[in-house]
Amino acid sequence: QIQLVESGGGLVQAGGSLRLSCGASGRTENMQAMAWFRQPPGKERRFVASAGWNDGSTVYADSVKGRFSISIDTPKSAVYLQMNNLDSEDTGAYFCKAVRSGVAYWGQGTQVTVSS
Repeated sequence: QIQLVESGGGLVQAGGSLRLSCGASGRTENMQAMAWFRQPPGKERRFVASAGWNDGSTVYADSVKGRFSISIDTPKSAVYLQMNNLDSEDTGAYFCKAVRSGVAYWGQGTQVTVSS
């Protein structure tokens, strides 16, 4: 089992920045990847970015390319999401996801609200 805890959400003005953190605890051996998803109000959860656990390779949703950056700190079993130039479309609950031995684990989410 893996437990994930997100932090760093909050209220920010359009054009501002936030840095989300997600720490993993429990059995973190054989981790494969970590990712961020977000769920805007009244909408489905959507992929934001992912990073490979071993090689750090990254993938981004088109909507965040050039503005968001994902990074993994394997010794700390943590993943971060640096979000710059935020706009109202980025508002939503942000969820951390970890994949270990083919099994997905989710955090409880952290709220990001961007005011225009």
